[in-house]
Amino acid sequence: MKPLSRAKAVIDLEIEGLRAVREQLDSRFDKAVSLILTALASGHKIVVSGVGKNLPIGEKISATLASTGATSVFLNPIQAMHGDLGILAGDDILLALSYSGESREILDLIPVVRRIGVKIISLCGGANTALSRCSDVVIDVTVPREACPFNLAPTTSTTATLAIGDALAMALLDARGFRKEDYAKLHPGGAIGRTLLYRVSDIMRTGERVAVVPLSATVKDAILAMTQARSGSAAVIDRKGLLKGIFTDGDLRRRLPNTPHLLDQPVKSVMTADPLSITADRLAVDVLHVFETHKIDDLPVVDSKGRLLGAIDIQDLPRLKIM
Repeated sequence: MKPLSRAKAVIDLEIEGLRAVREQLDSRFDKAVSLILTALASGHKIVVSGVGKNLPIGEKISATLASTGATSVFLNPIQAMHGDLGILAGDDILLALSYSGESREILDLIPVVRRIGVKIISLCGGANTALSRCSDVVIDVTVPREACPFNLAPTTSTTATLAIGDALAMALLDARGFRKEDYAKLHPGGAIGRTLLYRVSDIMRTGERVAVVPLSATVKDAILAMTQARSGSAAVIDRKGLLKGIFTDGDLRRRLPNTPHLLDQPVKSVMTADPLSITADRLAVDVLHVFETHKIDDLPVVDSKGRLLGAIDIQDLPRLKIM
């Protein structure tokens, strides 16, 4: 079979497997979620364990659970028998991955975890396996066949196991009322975290980096202020510090060819009056929305009374890793 044909056949077989697993889901999934919610509510955790190809699958499931607010760690079943069993505590949940349900490394854990009061949720390819018989809940991940042409290499079965792990994580997310803001708090180093946690006050320009001129200023004054602040715009304020307008590089370029003696003109005659602005307590994601919606590059920051506090230049956002 040609590579492209093989690739499509593999994906078709894995889709078929996922559909089969979806149809097999029943009340046992709800029971598994309920057991986990009880454990989490009492300050306990989900310990995921798997061996062979299920080891990296288990690591990914555990990472997804943790990143969506369900405390979870991965336990290598081989290392568990050499001291790592200390990871487990009474009333934790063991999420055991074994398609065959006969993985010796996983089965060796069972007597120990039972003694300390850990409940077992297994993801197995059937209910009549050694692992399923000693589990509190069994989620059936049986697939019609592996995508391997010999029906040997774990392919469709590991995809199905991973999908059920994702389903558990998302069901727990819903049940626990986990919000986008909660997700951001667990990802402070990523773009999502920055846009959802950073406030305008965290990213705005202030002091000498903001070009500001009074209503009595000329266009030349505004350009000099913009040059000194290395800014693409100048905010125009009144004597009380209230924002009255904005003059930008774009305004200069558009008016320069057709306005005689432009540099000597009052800036208030060529500025954009009552410009869009944003308050310092708003989220960085709101800044992105304003820039994208209104196709502007500069945004003044004001307080609740409209007094100028600072400015945001769209060129700063990539440097802050917000875009």
